[in-house]
Amino acid sequence: MNFRRIFLVKCLLLLFANVKYSVTSEIYMAVNESAFLSITAAAAGKVYDATWLKDKQKMLQLKNNKVKYYVNKEQCRCKILPNGTLQIERVVKEDSGNYTVTVYQQDGKLKAEEVMKFIVLDPVPQPVLSAQCVNKTATVMCEVKQKTKDETFLMELTRDKSKSMQKNATKLELHRQPSGTFRCVVKNEVSKKTAEKLIKCSEEDRKMHACQTDSEMVVRELPQPQCNPTPKQLRVQQRPLPQPHVLQQAQPPRPRPRTQQRTPHHSRERP
Repeated sequence: MNFRRIFLVKCLLLLFANVKYSVTSEIYMAVNESAFLSITAAAAGKVYDATWLKDKQKMLQLKNNKVKYYVNKEQCRCKILPNGTLQIERVVKEDSGNYTVTVYQQDGKLKAEEVMKFIVLDPVPQPVLSAQCVNKTATVMCEVKQKTKDETFLMELTRDKSKSMQKNATKLELHRQPSGTFRCVVKNEVSKKTAEKLIKCSEEDRKMHACQTDSEMVVRELPQPQCNPTPKQLRVQQRPLPQPHVLQQAQPPRPRPRTQQRTPHHSRERP
């Protein structure tokens, strides 16, 4: 009975040793980092024959410890390790694509075939938090500067249970929020950046906002009189207002009255 179990176990091991593995996976990497695309079926040791393809185009092959390149070695910045792992240095976005590796045993039988989707991304930008207080409530904004249109990231703006979330957005807002700590997170599969800020909206902020609003008005209103003036204010109000000094127009000079000519006095002659 024991011999039968041993025989079955050996048969199963031989069967699984010749199984063709087909694994599809996604691998994310940040720009300028080094990538290692490993073979799941050959992770334990060396391989005899392994060939790597990118988008169905041959890149390089390891066979009997010898490497053969089908692409420019300097341009691909790649090499293959003894266990069949493909290494790509200083990855760029153009390295993204579907990579396929086929592994053969020394007797020519296919041992494994694995397909993986390789995606190179830029690190996410740093978010910036700002707020505007009105009537003790805040409108909080989180903004980022997007470098290129093909960037992919997720933005989240939260305060306690309040949350705003959007994919590939450059600006998020939370309206009419009370004072508190706000947190903005921007992340993708290769990086994550956070900004936190304590925002307090006080009565002074409301007054300052009202003053700013009044200063923007074009029409200026005159101060209104008080409903219950004091006796001193009544005395001031009862005083006659100074009359404006009206300049009289200059009139032409009046003609002088004509003086009557005096009759000459003749001196009497002495007799």
